[in-house]
Amino acid sequence: MRKELAPYILGKRIYGFLTKRPVYHTVFWVLYVLFFTLIEGKENGYWFAFSNHLIRGFFYAIVVYFNLLYLIPNYLSRTKFLNYCLLLIASVILITPLSIFVQYLRFYNLPEYQQLLIKTQPAQFMLTFIIAGTSTIFNIISEWLRGQRVRTELQKQTMKSELRFLKSQINPHFLFNTLNNLYALTLKKSDKAPDIVLKLSEMMRYMLYECNERRVPLRKEVNYLRNYLDLERLRQGPNVEIRFSVEGQVLNQEVSPLIFIPFVENSFKHGLSNQLTTGFVHIDLVVEPREIYFRIENTKPSMPIRRNHRSGGIGLQNVKRRLELLYPNHYNLDIQDQPDLYTVNLNINLYS
Repeated sequence: MRKELAPYILGKRIYGFLTKRPVYHTVFWVLYVLFFTLIEGKENGYWFAFSNHLIRGFFYAIVVYFNLLYLIPNYLSRTKFLNYCLLLIASVILITPLSIFVQYLRFYNLPEYQQLLIKTQPAQFMLTFIIAGTSTIFNIISEWLRGQRVRTELQKQTMKSELRFLKSQINPHFLFNTLNNLYALTLKKSDKAPDIVLKLSEMMRYMLYECNERRVPLRKEVNYLRNYLDLERLRQGPNVEIRFSVEGQVLNQEVSPLIFIPFVENSFKHGLSNQLTTGFVHIDLVVEPREIYFRIENTKPSMPIRRNHRSGGIGLQNVKRRLELLYPNHYNLDIQDQPDLYTVNLNINLYS
């Protein structure tokens, strides 16, 4: 196994080395000198071309790194745009004559090249300024890309932390009531007890071990809801009608884990109460090739329950934020809160 991983590990180390800033900057300047040496070397001699572009590259580098390390952080990044432009122009005006002077001395025995240097001074000023400006553009682009990566990573961490929080906030009343009912069934030596233990263990395993990915198979999410509703049937008793229907083919579609359960918990925790002698929770899941439709309806007590309207500890606002992070512009959530009925309609594009 180690031999199979050796090329991957070596490639990763090489990539990590080459992406270090001093390394790829050095590689750039070396390639710059070699490129122009090869182009002009055939006509003027390789050593002659190499020494010329080594001198030019040295002075270009002074302007570029003065710009990158001093001007951009202290002026451009602080929106002092006018001061930045003036100082950049001043650095070009200062450095370019030094470069020309050193090259002039280099051509002490070639008066035709010295004359050419003097004639092309304006072009060299312009070229130095273009190189400095190009370094600014590349810096802006690289900082923007870095910011995008940071924002993407922050979004991922936010989603992961919210998911961990959601998993940790399983309704304790639901769990304790299920365990109490399980205890009562074991005392009666009911045949339902092993099935209840199995369903509860499947739910806990799914929440703790299988929900660590950004997407999970829809069939597992549906199975989790079925187990949850089966345990709620045991807890609620015969006076509450609980219905869960699934239309369409549940195959290899993937959804965000635990995206539906806050609405289901909310329907039991806040919709049904001891004030209701009868009630219902109806859940419909319609699966289409590219979309999924989730609808839940539940009865409500005539007198509102005096507690914070939150679901499973995470709250509907957090669920909405998760939807916005996971399915930006690819979902539609409609909640209707009527005097005796609470309805949630959620539409999600599965391939967003």
